[in-house]
Amino acid sequence: METVVKVLVDGASDDLTFSYTVPKGLSLVAGQRVRIPLRNRGAIGTVIAVEDLDISGLPYELKPIGGLVSKDPFLTPGLMKLASWISSFYLTPIESVFRTMLPKPSRGESEKRKTEKVVSLSDSFSSTALEGFSGRQVKQKKVLEYLSSNGTESLARLTGALGFSRSSIKALEDKSYVTVGERIVTRDPLAEVEYVESKPLSLNEEQAEALKRVLASAREIEISGKVKPILLYGVTGSGKTEVYLQAIQKAIDAGKGAIVLVPEIALTPQTADRFKKRFAKIKDQVAILHSNLSEGERHDEWRKVLEQKARIVIGARSAIFSPITNLGLIVVDEEHENSYKQDISPRYQARDVAVVRGHLEKCPVLLGSATPSLESWSNTQNEKYELTIMSQRIDDRKMPLIRIIDMRQESRKAQAGPTILSHKLRQSIEERLSNGEQTILFLNRRGFAKNILCPECGYVANCRHCSTTMTLHRKEDRLVCHICGFSQLPPKNCPECSSKSIVNAGYGTERVEEVLKQVFDRARITRVDTDAMRRKNQLRDTLNDFRANKIDILVGTQMIAKGLHFPNVTLVGILNADVGLHIPDIRAGERTFQLLTQVAGRAGRGELEGEVVVQTYTPHHPSIQFARHHDFEGFADQELQMRRQFGHPPYLHLVLITARSVHQQRAEFSLKTLHARLAKGLPNDMRLTEPLPSPLVKSHDQWRYQVILKATSARKLAAYVSQEMRDLTFPSDVIVTVDVDPYSMG
Repeated sequence: METVVKVLVDGASDDLTFSYTVPKGLSLVAGQRVRIPLRNRGAIGTVIAVEDLDISGLPYELKPIGGLVSKDPFLTPGLMKLASWISSFYLTPIESVFRTMLPKPSRGESEKRKTEKVVSLSDSFSSTALEGFSGRQVKQKKVLEYLSSNGTESLARLTGALGFSRSSIKALEDKSYVTVGERIVTRDPLAEVEYVESKPLSLNEEQAEALKRVLASAREIEISGKVKPILLYGVTGSGKTEVYLQAIQKAIDAGKGAIVLVPEIALTPQTADRFKKRFAKIKDQVAILHSNLSEGERHDEWRKVLEQKARIVIGARSAIFSPITNLGLIVVDEEHENSYKQDISPRYQARDVAVVRGHLEKCPVLLGSATPSLESWSNTQNEKYELTIMSQRIDDRKMPLIRIIDMRQESRKAQAGPTILSHKLRQSIEERLSNGEQTILFLNRRGFAKNILCPECGYVANCRHCSTTMTLHRKEDRLVCHICGFSQLPPKNCPECSSKSIVNAGYGTERVEEVLKQVFDRARITRVDTDAMRRKNQLRDTLNDFRANKIDILVGTQMIAKGLHFPNVTLVGILNADVGLHIPDIRAGERTFQLLTQVAGRAGRGELEGEVVVQTYTPHHPSIQFARHHDFEGFADQELQMRRQFGHPPYLHLVLITARSVHQQRAEFSLKTLHARLAKGLPNDMRLTEPLPSPLVKSHDQWRYQVILKATSARKLAAYVSQEMRDLTFPSDVIVTVDVDPYSMG
């Protein structure tokens, strides 16, 4: 019997797995990184299995591995199992999953870790040696005295802030009194911030009950091993974060770790601040992981977790892959958020992956939201999840009053152009400014104008690479496609009829900011969107300024829509509630309800009551009316009834298959060929749509066609698609993607 390892080779895209023998005296475990011989050259790979096998009967000779890259496994046993599940469920090569799990700098032969030169006293140095220094050697003596008192110091600090010369240090090195070496520098994204410890708050009855449920779940898991996720449905401002903090403290006290997922990078600074303050005594044990960090910062934070120096991880969806051992709790905040679904391979849903990881590693999973996803809500009804409700804001604060403004009537009153601010909203803003209170204005469309058009011939500026219109950005004086990023100068005259009466159509956050500065010329106004927040930490600094009352009006996109807590905000204006409502997507109504409720929840979170003004052209739409009355359960009941009737999620699972190519006919033909193959042996419990152009039929110069499969079992769907596509080949210029449980049909 020989010890044989299966190694997944690092590669660009293919799932390359090979077997190797293990040299005597070397012990390996799954998850370790190793060097291997491959095609007359070396390569790096990840051990995915270790077995004792009889290889005497093999028709070929197995080569031995070349050695270890890292003694510590980069992937825990739990993550290895999770990777296998993601690969099979989401129909993606396991190599792609591992690439997602491992930070880029950790791949390859050696990790890209930041180092600095340091100076230390050598073993041969004795304090008596100081007596021999005199005259010109006094500078060398001072270096030795400093190192004797302070220990090892960086060369940069010695020769910079402390003013010692390099020649003095070199002379001491030549005398063997000091040694110059290197040490690893940890890049901490919050290193410059000082935190004052915050104390746990007293819990109200509903908060205490929610915490009790989490602790009971942990005990039940220890007894039975069964994990039942908990959905915490708490209205905005009900104190969900305090429940998270106290539940995590219990996990830490028990010697375990915790992962906290937040949906948006925008939410991470404030969430990180709250956690760092609460756990100030162990702040070094809190790691931050999200894509807005530099590559080095991200790697160093991940390394802290790998080396068990950090026991609490906060981050966006990829943080679910943190290599924490002995997990005690997984929290998914704002679990309904679409950003938890990745739109590139592997197309996983982080909330669902969190639930699976909880099952695999036997730890409680807490899903929190003021507007739960209909999938999670449905799971509470069929008792797959537990439900705990927090229906009251903390300190019995009132929910904000929501006023619906019919913009059809406002437009009739307007003399010219689109009405951005209704009379009621303008009046409400003026009142807040005079009272020293703050306002948030929300519009989920960036740029200056939605488009430009010619009223003479109907010309609209479309992207040449995508089947969508281009947005005018006034500051850059460019038309920009928000799909592919292509930009061009706006035409002065109509390109088709040469008319000079070309006009701006619709409006975005940039236009709103301009109008606000004209109307409220003394107000301090700041815009928050991806165009304005480009500098590193700019968003964090802006939110801190807003919290410090240095900004009167904050206007922005969904970056400011949820999760943020500003006690002095008493007015929220939603400028166009219809954005995203009338699109061909089964979740359009659900997303609109969630967004309106979340944005409205930013008002009245302090001592003062809040008010929300919603501007809409469809005031009687169910999503808007249910949001107006803070009635999630009413909305969910109606929407789920419709979903059941038409066979939509959560009652059926979907698999979206898309074929795309720069050649329209090849994309269409490939999709029709695949459709015929799927239809031929289609099981009776599955449904297959006709092959159709995608809603966004052209994107990044590629034509897109799609089919959708439906069934009650996602696993059966995945197995069937995998089986039928296994031996199917497509032209080299046609890319076929498979998305299990898609969140976008575009």
